[in-house]
Amino acid sequence: MTSGRVTVYFAALLARTEDGWQASDTDLDNVETLSDFADLARETAVDDDTVLVFIEQEDAWFGVVRVDGEDDPRIYLSDAVAASRSSYGALLADELLGRDDITEDLDSLPDLDGTEDGEPEPAEDEADAPDAVTPVPAGPLGDGQILADLGMGERELNALSEDALGEIADLLGCTDVLEAVR
Repeated sequence: MTSGRVTVYFAALLARTEDGWQASDTDLDNVETLSDFADLARETAVDDDTVLVFIEQEDAWFGVVRVDGEDDPRIYLSDAVAASRSSYGALLADELLGRDDITEDLDSLPDLDGTEDGEPEPAEDEADAPDAVTPVPAGPLGDGQILADLGMGERELNALSEDALGEIADLLGCTDVLEAVR
């Protein structure tokens, strides 16, 4: 049985250009893999420069996927356990943990309006689940140095408040462009 609660995601792309950062909101309806995230970012890139994909689920967790040209995408999740309870977060957590299959049914991804009905039922004991190969660790997961060359080290990234994406945008000097798509 699921609750009637609606989960809302916010997703945006920040692309570095010669003139600073450009932001655009993004539609995640066709995102089913990390490659889809990377393709979405590369379509926005200017001259193979850095693109950051921000995704957050209300105030529960946020993630950053960084794409630099043709390099492999880098991922950071603020709260792996919370993220693994949502469709997109589970996709990213599974990638970081080296899981081959997605733990959430991809048909439950949000509709065009960015919502998903209900909440996934928690497993009685995730360690006893037959396909749970690697347990999801508590706390942050992924590349804590994902923004280090932009001025935010791992310690600062892990200490972000509930407006983490706003704080990152402040650091990058693009608060106005991010807020314009929020």
